[in-house]
Amino acid sequence: MTPLDTAHAAMLADPDDDAARLRYYRTLADAELFLLLEDEPTGDSLSPRVFPLEDGPVVLAFDTEERMADFTGVPVPYAALPGRVIVSQLAGQATGLGLNLGSSESAWLMGAHAIDWLSGVLDQAPAEARGRPVAVHAPGALEPELAEALAVAVSGAGGLAVAAVLAQAAWADGTRGLLLAWLGAGAGAEPALARALSEALAFSGLDQASVDMVFLAPDDPAARQILSLGQPLALPEPPAAPPERAPPTPPGMDPARPPRLR
Repeated sequence: MTPLDTAHAAMLADPDDDAARLRYYRTLADAELFLLLEDEPTGDSLSPRVFPLEDGPVVLAFDTEERMADFTGVPVPYAALPGRVIVSQLAGQATGLGLNLGSSESAWLMGAHAIDWLSGVLDQAPAEARGRPVAVHAPGALEPELAEALAVAVSGAGGLAVAAVLAQAAWADGTRGLLLAWLGAGAGAEPALARALSEALAFSGLDQASVDMVFLAPDDPAARQILSLGQPLALPEPPAAPPERAPPTPPGMDPARPPRLR
């Protein structure tokens, strides 16, 4: 069972469960998919193989190479791409996406309208900040959906920030609400962190205004206050750096690879 299989089964188990359906689309966006092509890729240009169906044209993708091979039966050109990239490229093209066709576990046909909707969710930009809060407090108990959304939002933030802390903020206009503070965000990481929260809230069916966000330096007085009163969210370990490659052995010096005479 792949993550897409699991999400697909949960979605079909209760067609009225909006949360399960949103989790499926979130899993699809994050999955690596193998997209069938007409020809081998040339540079940055890809030509997906388009299949005409009664309800409109579709392209086909699979979440494992084995499923792709089982479906085609012969070697075919393909490209491995994140689901979100495929969706963004198909948006507005009146073309659907067939997923894992031929598989009994998670075969699914997304119509062009579903492609456009998912692309719109992925393209949502966070609202601009409204300044600094005038006071912060402990966040209190969280609803399960919100706790899950926050866990998803920070799940890919390893190495992008020093810490993430949740607090309740009071604003100058008299309103109060939850605030996610990113401390020590790396250079250029702020847009990715903001989008991660925006997507996590959208795929949890929550209003994006339910959690505000702020970026602070670790030595900022506001950061120290938030750390003392807020709830730290566990960030994953930064991804390991790729191992350094040893310099190539000079020709003829590796006994396991003797030089080939021409």
